[in-house]
Amino acid sequence: MIKKSLKRATIFRLAGLVFIVIAIIYFNRAYAYIYNHIDHESLKAPVRVSSYLVSNNKMASSSLTYVALGDSLTAGVGANKLEEAYPYLLAKYFAGNNYQINVKSRVVPGAKTRDLVNGLLPRVINDNPDIVTVLIGVNDIHGEISKSEFRKNYDEILSRLTKETKAKIYVVSIPYIGASNLLLPPYNYIFDSKTKDYNKIVLELSEKYGLKYIDLYTKTESLFKESGSHYSADFFHPSAEGYKIWSDLIYADITN
Repeated sequence: MIKKSLKRATIFRLAGLVFIVIAIIYFNRAYAYIYNHIDHESLKAPVRVSSYLVSNNKMASSSLTYVALGDSLTAGVGANKLEEAYPYLLAKYFAGNNYQINVKSRVVPGAKTRDLVNGLLPRVINDNPDIVTVLIGVNDIHGEISKSEFRKNYDEILSRLTKETKAKIYVVSIPYIGASNLLLPPYNYIFDSKTKDYNKIVLELSEKYGLKYIDLYTKTESLFKESGSHYSADFFHPSAEGYKIWSDLIYADITN
C-alpha cells in the first residue's frame, strides 16, 4: 500500500514537472513569436520625410504648423503611402477649406518616451507649432520601462510643450495594438493590462496640464484585439484602413 502511494506521488510529481516544462517552453515561444513575426515582416514608414504641406484649397492664404510627435505608429508604418498615415489625414481635417498645413513629422520608429525627451522634443519646440499631437508609450510597455520612469518622461514632455510652445496640444492615449493571432495568451491579457495602467498615467498628466486627452484605446480596443483588414502584415501596425479609423476618431474627439 505504501509502495503504491509512493508510486502515485512520484507519477504526480513527474506529471507536474512535465507540465511546468511545457508551460515554460510555451511562454517562451509565444513571447518570441510576437517579435520574430514583427521583425520578419520588417515594415517601414511609407515615406521618410520630416516636413510636408497639406491643403484642400490651392488658394488658401492662411497657414498652420502641425507637429506629429511619436513613434512608428505616427510615422505610418504599415501604410503604403504617406497619405494613408494618420497625421496626414488629420492635417487634411485641420486644413478644411481655409488653411495650408505645414506638417512636421517628429517621429522615430521604436521610440520610447525617453527618446522623445532626449532627441525629438527640442526640435518640436523649435518648430514653433500651432498644433501638436502626442502618441507615445507602446514601446515603453513592450520595452519593460517602469511606470515611474514612464511617468517622469511623459511629464517632462507635456511640461515642456505647454511651457515652451503656444500650441494646442492633443494627447492621444496608447491604443491597444496586437491582433489575437499575434499576441497569444497570456500575453494578450498582460499587454492589455499594462496598456490600461500606462493610459491612467497619460490621463492623469493630461489633466495636470489641462490638455485634451483623446481616448483612442477605449474606442478601438475590441476591433484591434482581432485580426482583420485594419491591420498590416505584421498584425501589429495598422493598415491604411486602421489609420483612417484612428484619424476619424481622433478628429471627432478634437472637435467634440
